Amino acid sequence: MADSVDDKSKGILWFFGSLLLTAATVLIVLGGWWGIEPNVFNVNEEAVIRMESTNSDAMPIGFVYTNTLAHMAEVLMEKPGGYISNDVAPPGLFLDNIRSWEYGALVMLRDGTTALRNHFSRDQSQSIEDKDLSLAEPYFYYEPNSWALPSTESEYDKGVKYLHRYMQRLQNPSENQRRSQFYSRADNLWTYLEVVIKRLGSLSTRLTASSDRFAGAAGILYDPSGQVAPTNMEEKTKGVGKTPWLLIDNIFYEARGESWALLHILQAIKIDFGDIILDKRAMNTLDNMIHALENSLTPILSPMILSGNGFGMFANYSLSMANYIARANAAALDLRDLMNKG
Repeated sequence: MADSVDDKSKGILWFFGSLLLTAATVLIVLGGWWGIEPNVFNVNEEAVIRMESTNSDAMPIGFVYTNTLAHMAEVLMEKPGGYISNDVAPPGLFLDNIRSWEYGALVMLRDGTTALRNHFSRDQSQSIEDKDLSLAEPYFYYEPNSWALPSTESEYDKGVKYLHRYMQRLQNPSENQRRSQFYSRADNLWTYLEVVIKRLGSLSTRLTASSDRFAGAAGILYDPSGQVAPTNMEEKTKGVGKTPWLLIDNIFYEARGESWALLHILQAIKIDFGDIILDKRAMNTLDNMIHALENSLTPILSPMILSGNGFGMFANYSLSMANYIARANAAALDLRDLMNKG
């Protein structure tokens, strides 16, 4: 009788142990799949697909740029695992790297939408803003981690819907609609590049702070509040400014997300601002910026973000990323100056 009870207890323990092992395996596999960064897409091909879905043969200036913003938002929500930053259950709850990636891409999506609303769609400072863009932009600024009603995804979906409406009026407005406008002028692009330069400069500095030596040389002190304070020489030699170890991978993936989004925006700018860029003899500069961002998205071979020092045995992924970001920023500075020349 005792042997029967022991066998039954062992069977129950075996069942629950197998169940836990299966659940853990499923979560690990799902986490690995959901944590994969989305691939780069062809902005022109996606614009053509969108144009064909609207049964229109016209692709006006600004269509590729706007469709790129809309498609980036769609990728954020439709990639494996969907939008993860507002997940409150495993495995999404523990995927901090892809959540950082999503935030980085979202920052560039917001900047691109703001530039479209405030500059690219207006011919002068006192012109009336586009009604659909004035509705689209605020939705992308909704809090990125809301899982309750309204959820983050539902708000971003509304922003995409209004971007599509703007694109429809660019192509073929109805009789009771005002045609959308898109002004691919040098001064508009100059204004947007000013924002991009600040974004890239901040990213490069934060990535460089992964090393105590370089953080001190940059005069950086890490502060959890996000503030940066100057250091004295004694603090530099102690390596006070080094980014905390647990945050290195988050900053790295945030930079990957921003690079991914900015790369697509620049490729769209290359098409919609092509004439003015050629006129300013700036196409090579833009290509250099795009090439640097492409290099920053090279596939990662290590299962973890390495953070070695100098010429040691292990690489420092953050410093490598900072190098590409700095090169892109230098090209952005040159491009801005060329847009400002007559």
